[in-house]
Amino acid sequence: MPPSAGHAEIRIVAATPEAARAVAQVIRRSFAGAEQRSYPVSVGGTRLHLTVDTESSAEPALSRLATSRPSSRTGTHDDEV
Repeated sequence: MPPSAGHAEIRIVAATPEAARAVAQVIRRSFAGAEQRSYPVSVGGTRLHLTVDTESSAEPALSRLATSRPSSRTGTHDDEV
């Protein structure tokens, strides 16, 4: 089920919990309302899920999002449902 309007879900997969938390910390500086859930990854590592409020973004994040180009790597990853 997709997140509610004005929110986005972010999944971070990292080799260590510390690496996942470091990335999450950067995201929290740009977006409000970070609800966080952490899960182990079957091959080792950590998967961190964040839900952020995209309507309460910091101005620099909005400018960056507006000017960014779409990635050539679109679609779901093999391990996503």
